[in-house]
Formats: sequence, C-alpha cells, structure tokens
Amino acid sequence: MPGPLDLDDDDAYQRWRQRKLDTAPRRIEDIIAPIDDPRRLSAAEQRRLIELNAVCNMSIYASACGEDDDKEIVRALGRKMGLHSLDDHWLTDSDGVSPLSVSGADERRERGDFIPYTDRPIKWHTDGYYNEPQRRVCAIILHCVRSAVSGGDNQLLDHEMAYIVLRDENPDHIRALSRHDVLTIPARLDDNGAVLREARSGPVFSPNADGSLHMRYTARRISVLWRNDAATRAAVAALERLLAAPAPWALRGRLEPGMGLLCNNVLHDRSGFDESEQRRRLLYRARYHERVTSSRQE
Repeated sequence: MPGPLDLDDDDAYQRWRQRKLDTAPRRIEDIIAPIDDPRRLSAAEQRRLIELNAVCNMSIYASACGEDDDKEIVRALGRKMGLHSLDDHWLTDSDGVSPLSVSGADERRERGDFIPYTDRPIKWHTDGYYNEPQRRVCAIILHCVRSAVSGGDNQLLDHEMAYIVLRDENPDHIRALSRHDVLTIPARLDDNGAVLREARSGPVFSPNADGSLHMRYTARRISVLWRNDAATRAAVAALERLLAAPAPWALRGRLEPGMGLLCNNVLHDRSGFDESEQRRRLLYRARYHERVTSSRQE
C-alpha cells in the first residue's frame, strides 16, 4: 500500500517528513508529562501520554510514586495504555516484568553476562532485536524505582527521525536496511553447544500492520552478522555516523524515582553508572507486542 514508507511515494513521504520535522521535540523537558499515580491514570494524563507518542513515539512520565517498588505500577500503566501482550523471555520474572539491577553473586551465572544486569554502558539499540518477526517488541515501559548514585543516563532518538535522515541522504540506505536478511543475530548456545535460541534474521526497517515504522537494531559488534554487500556496509556506516554525532532530536536525561519511559521502542542507549550498598539502582522493564496508539482497548 502506498504511503510515507513507500520509496516510490515521494509525495506522501514529504508530507510525513515535514510534519515530523515541524513537531519533533528538541529538549528532554518537551516529552515529560507529570502524573499522579501510573496505576490510576486520569483521562487527561492518559491523553497527554498518547499525544506525545503520536508526535515522537516516546514520553516520560514523572509520577508521585517515588521509590514504591510495586510492580503493578508498570502492569497497570500498560493496561491503561492498551498494552496487554507482554514479551516473556527467559530473563523476565514470571509476570513478564524484568527487574533491571546489577546481578548479585547468586544471579550472576544466569543474568550477569547480559549487560542490562550490569553497571556497564549499553550502546544504541532497540529492544527485542533477537526476537522472531511475529514477536516484535513494539512498545516499552521502563520505570525507575531507584536511580544510581551517579550515571545511568539514557539517550533517546525517535527511530522515525533516524529513518528520515538516512532516506534523505540516500534512499538506497533504506532499501538495504529493509532486506529480510540484512541483520542476523546468531544462535545462542549453552556450554555444551546445544541451541538455546535459534539464529534470528530480519530487516532493520519494516512496516507495522498499521503502516507505522518498526526498527530493529543494535550497535553491538559481537554476535551480530550484517549482510555482506556494499549497499549494506554503506547503510550501516551512515547509521553509525548518525548515532555517533546525534542530531538535535536525540534527547538525553536520567530517570529518577517515580519516573518512567513509555515509548514505541525508540532507539536508546544507557551510560555506565555507579551505585553503593546503600543505594542500588532498580528499574522495571516491560516489553509489549502492541504499540502506544490512540485506538487503545482497555
């Protein structure tokens, strides 16, 4: 179907592009929405979060919950925003919500090899890039219970803005990054060589069922295989240049207790951080197969 993501429909693309450029936030403060309790959103609070996601695919809520560690904060907010299909995987808790904290000695064998459960920085990525296509992660809630002593900042970049920059530079970049086999995450094996997760291949850019843009990406260099051709190398290099010196649309901030990111799986990173025995960083993460849209079903 023709539309802004169709490389042959330049008129639709130019209209969509101009609307994105005219409304893109330039400061982190532009996407912060004060709310009282995420478990009991008012109609006005809900509407504001939806509006922000419609404009730039992301919002940050600043609630009065403080260091309340009730995981229902995340689950209830998701339901209120029409997010019901949690992405369960082997590192989530049984309720589908992952507590992100530095793994203790008893957890280190299971989670400690995965960077979100360490204090190390995380490069630019979208979540779920190792999922199979039918389980794509379309939305994320990242809720802060306790921030670190220092560090743990995030950069956020609307993936639609990254698409625009790349398409304006060279539409062939979009063609290359839309191939079904352009990015492969190799299989994950156990210590004995048995397959724990099959290899996953797929595009970087692809349309969702509603015509919106989905992005699947990681800047990591280990356990990542890119299609080996000149067009792919040029496109990946262009994307890496964009992310190395982000445009004004890259927003930087840190979630403090009671704050959270509600987004349509935008590009994001995380700086390294320091904590103490008295102050251990804790965030809850929920991933969903639906997007935040105005046509939600509560």
